[in-house]
Amino acid sequence: MISRMTTRIALTGLFIATGFAAQAASGDTEGKVGKMRHERSAFCTLDTDSNGELTRAELDAHARARFDTRDTDGDGALSAEEMTKEGHKRAEKRAAKMIKRHDANGDGKVSFEEMSSGKKEGRTDKMFERVDADKNGTISEEEFASMKKHRGGKHKGKKQGE
Repeated sequence: MISRMTTRIALTGLFIATGFAAQAASGDTEGKVGKMRHERSAFCTLDTDSNGELTRAELDAHARARFDTRDTDGDGALSAEEMTKEGHKRAEKRAAKMIKRHDANGDGKVSFEEMSSGKKEGRTDKMFERVDADKNGTISEEEFASMKKHRGGKHKGKKQGE
């Protein structure tokens, strides 16, 4: 029973991770409807026998195909260059989207003012209010530490300002 449950959890995690990777690679920006359509599309891509269920073999085959696509020299292993190449592609796409979204003056760059304005206006104020537990208008070292702990150490090992 535990083994079966563990397998289901592992497959679910693998499916979710594959879906996120496919979504990130596609650059889907259509919103919730587009996201649902994309998730269905990703499932159909993984479900190679179209029976409405994913087998371990189908997930393994998809993982192998993704690996082989990144193994550009065909040596059966990924070098640091091959691994970072995909990351650079994604970073370039994210940067292009960010410029498109924030570049108000159309100069192909995003200034601090352009980055700070728009949809996320007030975000820093909201964050500050959440972290300022005693509501005295400042963030103490203890409040800052509490915020870092609450965030689960997402930036563990990074120095302030990195």
